[in-house]
Amino acid sequence: MGVPLVKLPGSRSDLPTADPYLPGHGDPSWSATRYELALSYEVDGNRLRGEATIEALAETDLDRVVLDLAHLDVEKVTVDGRPPARYAVRDHRLVVTLRTPIGAGTVFRMSVKYAGKPKPLIEKHHGEAGWEELTDGVIVAGQPHGAPTWFPCNDRPDDKASYRISVATHPDYTVVANGRLESRLRRGNTVTWVHEQDEPMSTYLATVQIGRYELRRLDAAVPMLAAVPEGTTDGFEAGFGRQPEMLAVFTELFGPYPFGSYAVVVTDDDLEIPLESQSLSTFGRNYLRDDWGAVRLVAHELAHQWFGNAVTLREWRDIWLHEGFACYAEWLWSEHSGGEPADDHARRHHQRLAGLDQDLVLADPGPELMFDDRVYKRGALTLHALRLTVGDDAFFDLLRGWVADHTGGSVTTTDFVAYAEQRTGAALANLFRAWLDHPDLPDLPDLSAAR
Repeated sequence: MGVPLVKLPGSRSDLPTADPYLPGHGDPSWSATRYELALSYEVDGNRLRGEATIEALAETDLDRVVLDLAHLDVEKVTVDGRPPARYAVRDHRLVVTLRTPIGAGTVFRMSVKYAGKPKPLIEKHHGEAGWEELTDGVIVAGQPHGAPTWFPCNDRPDDKASYRISVATHPDYTVVANGRLESRLRRGNTVTWVHEQDEPMSTYLATVQIGRYELRRLDAAVPMLAAVPEGTTDGFEAGFGRQPEMLAVFTELFGPYPFGSYAVVVTDDDLEIPLESQSLSTFGRNYLRDDWGAVRLVAHELAHQWFGNAVTLREWRDIWLHEGFACYAEWLWSEHSGGEPADDHARRHHQRLAGLDQDLVLADPGPELMFDDRVYKRGALTLHALRLTVGDDAFFDLLRGWVADHTGGSVTTTDFVAYAEQRTGAALANLFRAWLDHPDLPDLPDLSAAR
């Protein structure tokens, strides 16, 4: 007889939450160090089967391990090769009760076999995220709560691990996932694609994109790949042809590109917004154009590789450390590519924000406002105010140092404020207090006052 799987009723009250902005996700009592995901997927019928092997570390003494997993059926669980006492599924959580307790500081290994028809997970403030069927294929939109829709995980942004993602599917489809493509092997009526992400990655940044794509190599300073539908040559050049140049500009401004490669996927469907993931960004066919509204988002998603993927927030309240920085990178790309200076963008958006409600505190916007456009724009304005205060040399030295010293790690707003003062030698407490901790929008410094 196997280990009993029990579906328990009740609320989430006795299950852990790692971050108040995303209740019911994450368990701070343990950390993952590596995920090995062996998946098979049938596009016709939306059937997913998987086995997740998770190398983990106990942060405290454990008598149970709680994982996040939504809408999928669990078939088997082992811990260090042995069945646990029992496992139960409740509220999109997999609760594994251990046969033998695990002491704090102990390394252990879990394996979960699962299957089902994956679908997005809906959360109160953030809508749908996760595994989503396209007209002909799949996208995974992980931010902020979509990872549990396709693999069991510790779904908290500060828990970063390496990944091996293997996907077997029909040979008519191309699979793009995080990191480098290690192998592609056909056996019978399936092709197995294996991607390896060596650099540590948060769960919400893990992704799989499946579609009828052709792969193109771009001439860039790092391996750069595009997966696009057939017949998109002209549109791709318009929308994405300057990506290698963007990479060169951002490398100069922010420091070396933090991963081994970069890929962009363009789906045959239109997408409302692009999707961020580590070493990979996903756009809809509607972004195959060269107007600023599209190009700025190509720059935005590329900039996230430094700000958000390499250097990642520890808590969701600090989302401006991702979105404000990526938004400011849009303005920097404009400035360095023959468009408007960043200062022009900043003053135009400052004027617009001044006419909106002054009820957002950037350093703690609340879960209902964490993806409000004001977080993006006010975050970028905070950086522009900092640049005008300390001058270009100190500002860009700060950005490069911030990335170099924190790549692979998790950070907070407090960390950035302290680092900015230490790195620049300037007294910045009042500036940051005004921009980050109070809802009223401060004035921008005069451009003429910049050092």
